[in-house]
Order: sequence, then structure tokens, then C-alpha cells
Amino acid sequence: MTTSASPGPQGAIDAPLLARTVPVDVSGLDALGSLLDLLPPDHPVSWLRRGEGLVGWGCAAQVRTEGPTRFSDAAKWWEETTARSVVRDEVEEPGTGMVCFGTFAFADEPGDSVLQVPSVVVGRRGDRAWMTVVGRGSLEALEPRLSPAAAPDAPAGVTFADGSLNSEEWMSAVADAVSRIGGADLEKVVLARDLVATADEDVDVRWPLQRLAAAYPMCWTFHVDGMFGATPEMLVRRERGLVTSRVLAGTIRRTGDDERDLALAATLARSSKDLEEHEYAVRSVADALEPHCSSMNVPEAPFVLHLPNVMHLATDVAGVVHDAQTVSSLDLAEALHPSAAVGGTPTPEATALITEIERMDRGRYAGPVGWMDASGDGEWGIALRSGTVDGRSVRLFAGCGIVADSDPEAELAEAQAKFVPVRDSLST
Repeated sequence: MTTSASPGPQGAIDAPLLARTVPVDVSGLDALGSLLDLLPPDHPVSWLRRGEGLVGWGCAAQVRTEGPTRFSDAAKWWEETTARSVVRDEVEEPGTGMVCFGTFAFADEPGDSVLQVPSVVVGRRGDRAWMTVVGRGSLEALEPRLSPAAAPDAPAGVTFADGSLNSEEWMSAVADAVSRIGGADLEKVVLARDLVATADEDVDVRWPLQRLAAAYPMCWTFHVDGMFGATPEMLVRRERGLVTSRVLAGTIRRTGDDERDLALAATLARSSKDLEEHEYAVRSVADALEPHCSSMNVPEAPFVLHLPNVMHLATDVAGVVHDAQTVSSLDLAEALHPSAAVGGTPTPEATALITEIERMDRGRYAGPVGWMDASGDGEWGIALRSGTVDGRSVRLFAGCGIVADSDPEAELAEAQAKFVPVRDSLST
């Protein structure tokens, strides 16, 4: 576990963090543009849906964790950090006061993950908005000021190339998975593939973030430590004793013709293959949340979620938590990860097969990403429709749930459709 923090007076990095949250006039905030327009290039973070949520920048403190204990190590650090902090919160909403943003690896090894406390966080929910400034010294010195940042430059000269596997190799891996499902105690496995984009100069992540937020407003547009995307899937939200999780599994590509897409949605809702895949995912989430809830609501049938490029079978699982004093939203995310939607069923067998035949390190793709406040409330999505930016390079990811009657060519087409959001966000 590696920690770092911005030094205070005389370099005293061990001084407690101070946080001050003040209300912000919504009309004045609107005059500055969208929340993403406020982001400078200094350690930007975001968690936005339909123009609301949180953005931040700067780095007051952070911890990097790895391996099987990456979640618990991060949670322990956050608990110790918030216990020593001094907070003046004039808003008292979920997401005010001390807030951290995190992105966690899918697999235990190497498991590189991070929690970051921004120096500035701006939030909006409905007709309320706020700004939090974090630092060291005195609360009075933390004077909040807002102004729009300089606009990011568009990526130039972007080219795309196959990642770990080309199309034929990946379809072969899908066929291998189908044969394993047919001959073993394995019901579903989720296989991912990657695509590598290279630009002429370093990519400013704020450019694809702005395009993703505009094109996919119903998704959660996120960025933490180089991991960015627009996920349609909420792994877990915990707020004031209530917990919800949006489960997606079962996908069909949209055609752009409204009548044709309505017919395809009806086909998806009746597809035995997709309903089977979806049932596994819902069951895994409900089983993981049940020990933490005094009551739960698990709908009997999914609905069809319409996105610009694809449609998904979706189910919203909800519950009332009984252990909020001891179990945070990050703890719940760890309990849920990996769900059948991103791993498979049974999970141990599925993840072992992923390691064997996927032939790449997913990094933080399909891992939890989101934010948490000092009370433990927060929102953690699954890092889907996503990519990682590193200088001139962007690595894009897409995954598909494979069951006994999956067709490799159809799964390849689905994966290609799931590349579209991030691929298009890199264009001018």
C-alpha cells in the first residue's frame, strides 16, 4: 500500500486534512457551463449522469493498493484519513464534506487500485450545488472559488489497432469458452477484448469525457486516475440506509431505425439465451447483498434499457441495509465484485477460465469505480464502456457474456458495438 499527500506548512504531510463545503448558487454555476467545463487538467475526476454528480481536481491525498487486499487496505486508509480530518460542512448532502474517488482492479493480481482525495470537489443534485475545498493549514484559508477551465484540445492523428487478440483469435477464445460450458460445471463466463488507440500527442482525458457525457447522458461518465468511460451499470449505491444496484446482462445492437429497434427490444426481452445470462447476473447480486439487508426487492422480470448504441436487459435490485455503521459502500462493492455480469457463474470457475483463455490483463476494466464520503455513502459503478489513457495511448475494452448457445460471430459484433462509445469519443 502506497500513500501520498500534498505537503502542508513546512512540508508537514502528516497534518490532518481540512475540508470545507459551502453551498453554490445553481444559476451562477449554470453560467459557467457544465460541471465538466470546470475541470482543469490537474488530476481531474468525474462521476456524472444527466448533468448531475461530482467533479474534482487536484490531489490532497491518495493511496495505492494492490493484490487480494486492495479493497480492505483502501477502506482502512479512508477510515483513518477521515477520522483525523477536520470538516466544516454547510450543506450536509451525500457527497459533501470529505470525499474520495476510487478505481479498482478487476483481478486480485496484480490488482493495482487507487483512492484519491481531490483538492476541490464541485457537486450538483437537483436544485442544490456545492463546492468542497480540501487542504491543510486552517479552514478559513480554504476559500472556495469557481471559474471555467481552458477547453481541452481534441486528440489528433488517432489510429486504432488490435490489442491482445485479433478478431479471429478472440472468436476462437469464445468457441473455447462455449465448449467448456457445455462440458463442465460452468454456466456463464464473460470474455473481454481490448483495442489500442494511438494519437500524435498526449490525450487530454477531458475531451472524451465531455463527448461521452453529451452522447450518453443516461450513463455515469467517470474518470479516476486514467480510467474513464460511460458506464450504464451501477454496481452499488448506498445512501442513508438504502442500497440499490442496477444489473445489466443480455445485449442487442441498435440499428438506428426506431421501428426496427422496438422489434429488436421485444426479441431481446423474449430471448432465452439473454434471459438466462441476465438471471445469473441478478442472482449473483441479490445473493451478495442479502446478508447486509433487512429487506430486499428483486423484480421478477427485467426491463429493456435503451442506449444510443445498444439495448440491455436491466434489473434494479434494492434493499434496506442493516449494517450501515460497519459496512461502507466500498465494502458492499467488494462483496458484489465480480458479479456474474462481468465474471460469470459460478464465479470462481469463471474467473479461472478468464485468466486461462482471455490472454490479457484487464487492469481496472470491469472493476468498481466511483466515490464515497466520510459516512460510507457513495456510488460505485462497473468500469464498462471504458478505456485507460496513458500519454498518447488509449486502451479500449469491451466484454460479452458467453453461455452455452453463444455464437462467436454474434459475440464479436456485440463487442464491436460496445467499443463504439469510447472510440467515438476520441474523434473530433
